[in-house]
Amino acid sequence: MQPSDIEAQFTRKDGTYLFARWGRPIAPIAFGIDDATLATLKGAIEAMTKMVGHPVAETDPELGSNLMFFFMRDWAELLDVPDMDKLVPDLGPLVKRLAEAQANQYRFFRFDAEGAIKACFVFLRMDDHLSSVPAQDLCLAQVAQSFLLWSDTAFQTIAPLARTDTGHTILHPDVADIIRAAYDPVLPSITQDKTHALRLFARIGRKT
Repeated sequence: MQPSDIEAQFTRKDGTYLFARWGRPIAPIAFGIDDATLATLKGAIEAMTKMVGHPVAETDPELGSNLMFFFMRDWAELLDVPDMDKLVPDLGPLVKRLAEAQANQYRFFRFDAEGAIKACFVFLRMDDHLSSVPAQDLCLAQVAQSFLLWSDTAFQTIAPLARTDTGHTILHPDVADIIRAAYDPVLPSITQDKTHALRLFARIGRKT
């Protein structure tokens, strides 16, 4: 993995570089899944927070829960969630766009005054494809994509997951390295400076 590979993960379609990580403890909650899948999701969150050394909290003082996962069969179900329109602006038009695009996932981030992530809402429409993905794989991939503000074109060259020789699913080593380096407390929680990718690369290099 070269600095350009890292830079690509945070460079948007318009060519701008934008990186952000969580700036407060994560207080997760999930809706629309059974107890077994919930346990799998919690395990993925705990593993990720332990890997990067970021705290987890029971509640967020501002939002109650700030990392929310919604599993549904139809995008229209979002319109029936109480106060969802207060959390996600222009909810009606968004639901219409997602339905028309036949999308099966969407992530919406909110940021604090400094620009760090303060909330993430993960919406998953369980179509045939997502329903066929093992719960462990689905949860791990979604958690990984929620811990950083990745580019809208991220993961085109690096898949978020990989399989070991024994058939177990893990975070792709390159993705794990990027996430781990991104939470180095010396680095900023938010930046638009492309040299940030070089700083990530340097930290990854020291650990290999």
